[in-house]
Amino acid sequence: MENSLIQADDLLTLWGIIVIVAAMSIVLEQKYSWAGKISGAVIALVSAIILSNTGIIPTASPAYDAVWAFIVPLAIPLLLFHVNFKKIWKESGRMLLIFLISSIGTVAGTILSFFLLKDTIPFLDRIGGMMGASYVGGGVNFAAMTAKFDAPEDLVSATVVADNLMMALVFITLMAIPTFGFFRKTYPHPHVLQVEREAESNGGKTNAENFWKRQDISLKDMAMSLGTAFFLVVVATKIAEFFAGIIPSGEEVGFGWNLLSGLIGDQYLVLTTLTFLALALFPRYFEGINGSQEIGTFLIYLFFVVIGIPASIPLIVQNAPLLLVFVAVIVIVNLTVSLTAGKLLKYDLEEILLVVNANVGGPTTAAAMAIAKGWRELIGPILVVGTIGYVIGNYIGTTLGLWFATMM
Repeated sequence: MENSLIQADDLLTLWGIIVIVAAMSIVLEQKYSWAGKISGAVIALVSAIILSNTGIIPTASPAYDAVWAFIVPLAIPLLLFHVNFKKIWKESGRMLLIFLISSIGTVAGTILSFFLLKDTIPFLDRIGGMMGASYVGGGVNFAAMTAKFDAPEDLVSATVVADNLMMALVFITLMAIPTFGFFRKTYPHPHVLQVEREAESNGGKTNAENFWKRQDISLKDMAMSLGTAFFLVVVATKIAEFFAGIIPSGEEVGFGWNLLSGLIGDQYLVLTTLTFLALALFPRYFEGINGSQEIGTFLIYLFFVVIGIPASIPLIVQNAPLLLVFVAVIVIVNLTVSLTAGKLLKYDLEEILLVVNANVGGPTTAAAMAIAKGWRELIGPILVVGTIGYVIGNYIGTTLGLWFATMM
């Protein structure tokens, strides 16, 4: 809506609303059991959709652009700082395998959906790359691929509408599956049973509140977290700009050059790769930083608010129905592949559902689900495994998008 109560150039007020909505979502999630079941991410998205559709805030503003340009890149390294390569296989190796299989389900679903709808949805090559990356790693990858493929803004907004609605439906479905007798009979579910046994002894606190308890965080921790994150972002941006400038790209060069340029000339891919390299070389330095997970998670909540803002109701009616079908096919194939592989490989139901959540929404939303459901032993592993999606998601989305472009 162009005639909004708050104008697009009122940056202070808009930033205030973004931060307040994010904070409100986190507080509600930790204070009320109903909000914990929905998850703070969904509350942030829905709140933003309501604010923009009622004309309180505009659907576009430089304030939102700043979140995409600065907040998202900062959140990536902050959320990766405590990933330990040695512990990935020791603590999360089992879940990592089903996560990678689930990611294959996303790729298969994206390819199938693209060929079904490529003649009916414009720019589906770009949308396919964006959603292929998003449904491997989550919203951070969606932001990266949106900036990379430069799809028309109205189509991106419609995709956000479809994606937001699909994410909400997926979360509700995944939260409900453990209550169905069929799945209880078909899959082992030890964490569900444990929570049911402990249901009467949680001390009156929500699971989210129990997980995000007070940490020993100093001013030095905050300085090191943000300073290191900014350093990595700046270096990665300069490296990406350098390679983007010397590697040829465009329609006049072949697929191989475009792929190479898309991979090592992309800010987000270079950033994630550089962060993991730093973690491997200086593990003790990053182990000594507290609070990066909390800061990074809060920044991601700001992103949740902003991606919900362009989701206008008219766009749902005009453009989103077919896009909703497009993302629905991806999710259905992903869930089918994950449940089938999980059954054959004898995975617990909770592990399967969390990796699907991590694919579609990212590690933060998957951890939020684990927290909400009380699956404490799986919170750490899904955060570790889910961050792998940040890395491989952008590579997968770039490859799919460039491949799809040759068939449009």
